[in-house]
Amino acid sequence: MSNNVHLGHRARKRFGQNFLHDMSVIDRIVAAIRPDNDHIMVEIGPGLGALTEPVADQVEHLNVVELDRDLAERLRHQPRWGQKLTIHEGDALKFDFNQLAEPGKRMKVFGNLPYNISTPLMFHLFETVDSVESMHFMLQKEVVERLCAGPGHKNYGRLSVMAQYYCQCIPVLEVPPGCFTPPPKVDSAVVRLVPHVEKPYPATNVATLEKVVATAFTMRRKTLRNNFKGQLNDDDFAALGIDPTLRPERISLPEYVAMANYISERNAS
Repeated sequence: MSNNVHLGHRARKRFGQNFLHDMSVIDRIVAAIRPDNDHIMVEIGPGLGALTEPVADQVEHLNVVELDRDLAERLRHQPRWGQKLTIHEGDALKFDFNQLAEPGKRMKVFGNLPYNISTPLMFHLFETVDSVESMHFMLQKEVVERLCAGPGHKNYGRLSVMAQYYCQCIPVLEVPPGCFTPPPKVDSAVVRLVPHVEKPYPATNVATLEKVVATAFTMRRKTLRNNFKGQLNDDDFAALGIDPTLRPERISLPEYVAMANYISERNAS
């Protein structure tokens, strides 16, 4: 990353900006992303270009989505690699990533995500995973743990179930606060999300699955029997082979999909 990149830009708290400056961490992230010209490369929140520059060096074209006008302007005028960028100014939470799709090309999406929007942004991105090859994100370490957690783990919840419904979730590396300017108050980590080409446990209706998972984890200390009162009774749980006295964090993804499909089918009949 060029040395003058921090000059004249102060991190903005309202955008949750923390800029990555540790070269060895940057190299490892770029190696994980594996930039190439066979995919549509998309960066969310390029900031001062810590990842943008080394990725742009390896490809002919890079899409970036940036909310901060000053940063978008600065990226536009980068002398060496700025012309390779297509800059989409705006909020990644509202951005339609499908508009970047090209016939026969899947997307590789990456970014150092603002921690205050990371969970809603994940859910937004899950809507476009059919055209995505891989996603690599720098997130709060706790969010990476939630994405990758299995049943019975304290971090297992709604985000774990829905992320794993759409993707294989793999932690890549941990990144201490000192690798950023300003240093965040939390540890960070990079995660690799690889969308399933064919979902191992397909839901009849994804909206029903989302509702079931949200209902379960709204009160995670209560049993399934309590949380699904009026929706599923003990006979329904028996038919599904699921113990209604268990708490939501003990239930696996295939079991949640089975519950959702059971409800969908009953609603359809």
